[in-house]
Amino acid sequence: MEKSEVKARVVNVITSILEIEEALVTDEANFIFDLGADSMQSLQLVAGFEEEFDIEMDEDKALDVQTVGHAVDFIAEYL
Repeated sequence: MEKSEVKARVVNVITSILEIEEALVTDEANFIFDLGADSMQSLQLVAGFEEEFDIEMDEDKALDVQTVGHAVDFIAEYL
């Protein structure tokens, strides 16, 4: 899967769960500080990514992911 497709699907999950505008979701955006995710939403994001990509991620490592760009790279490793 191309990285651009991974990113598009990641952005879709983020905007759906956090209920934010797509324009806010940049590669450098921090989930907590820039996008306003709380701890419960962080867990929902991990679950959302797993469902979207039909993968099972290491939850501790997944929760260490801080930015959108890092999430795209992290998920791409599972594909």
